[in-house]
Amino acid sequence: MAEAALWLLLCALALGVYMICSWYFLRNPLLLHKKKCLAFHSRHVSHRGGAGERIENTMAAFTHAVKEGTEMLELDCHLTQDGYVVVSHDKNLERQTGYNIDISSLKFQDLPSYKEKLEVTFNSGHYGTGQDRRFTLLEDVFKKFPKIPINIEVKENNDLLIEKVSSLVKQYKREGITVWATEVSDIMAKCRKQNPFMPYSFTLRRGSLLLVLYYTGLLPFVPLGEGLLQFYLPRVINRTYIPEETFLRKKFVISVIEKLTMRKALFEHLVKRGMQVQLFVCNQESDMDAAFAVGATGVMSDYPTLLSDYIHKNPIPLAM
Repeated sequence: MAEAALWLLLCALALGVYMICSWYFLRNPLLLHKKKCLAFHSRHVSHRGGAGERIENTMAAFTHAVKEGTEMLELDCHLTQDGYVVVSHDKNLERQTGYNIDISSLKFQDLPSYKEKLEVTFNSGHYGTGQDRRFTLLEDVFKKFPKIPINIEVKENNDLLIEKVSSLVKQYKREGITVWATEVSDIMAKCRKQNPFMPYSFTLRRGSLLLVLYYTGLLPFVPLGEGLLQFYLPRVINRTYIPEETFLRKKFVISVIEKLTMRKALFEHLVKRGMQVQLFVCNQESDMDAAFAVGATGVMSDYPTLLSDYIHKNPIPLAM
């Protein structure tokens, strides 16, 4: 009995020491880790170039967003039949053009125009319009905005696409201001192998691991290679954004996701380690308020003018 009691006492003591150390290093991570130094700090991120104020992912959208003061463009890429890297959110063109055909089945010159008005995915019932309805090349975006940070989400597990994106980034000497982003860890592994010098964001799997590390107290002791955490602001789901997944349409599920992920202490820890936390897609001022209040360093919006006005009225300090 005495030995068992002593063992329990030692375990309790060890657990107490662990909890105190975890708590302390969560708040003082630079005692264990070197701070990351990204070449940019983006509070204002234009989702698809600002899909609520122009047709998404067009040159007109990107130009308008930059004019309005955006600090990062967010976009997606796919490969045409003749090998061009084209900026497009969807692989299939039906939603964007009305034609049920994949980008990979067409040459760049044969891509149809966007619809005259396009529903904003994260603002259901609202539409983006504009005279420019042409698909644009990633290379042309790089040429026109050589100093603007760009977040590139790679949705397809396509080696040639990843290779060509990396080649363009190198050609235009923008490795420090171009971000690899994808939800899929296998795709991210290929992106990083192709160009390890670009900053990259958490995948879904790595984001889940991040939460496990946080809730078990291990996070302060674990090195992290990512430079950005990009995640949904849960409160927009089923309000401005209606997800396709049935389980995400349940209020209880979103409530649990919000409670688990929107942790200010977690975000503050990542920021102290030099990472940026960007929440999306915030298309109302109340959502921008909520995102910055919980510790986001940046916000993605489909409305660059609205976000610029918000930041002007509510100056957001650069993360230290």
